[in-house]
Amino acid sequence: MATAIKNEEIVKTCIGLSSEIIRLPVEHIWVDYDKEADVLYLSFRKPQRAKKTIELDDDILIRKDGRKIVGLTILNASIRERE
Repeated sequence: MATAIKNEEIVKTCIGLSSEIIRLPVEHIWVDYDKEADVLYLSFRKPQRAKKTIELDDDILIRKDGRKIVGLTILNASIRERE
């Protein structure tokens, strides 16, 4: 029974995210999460081959290749609030 509840939570969360995800101007998204480090990696192309990383004040790294964003790294991902 616990597995069924967990599966329902996963499905509900993904459905809630879907309308936000499809608004992104990217064709593909790869998501990796390092639970031990609490770091979420979003890649918009594989391999990223970023030439530049921009660090924002709120523990977010923007990975760029020229003018194009190819990925995001979000530190302390589990404590982020939805805006």
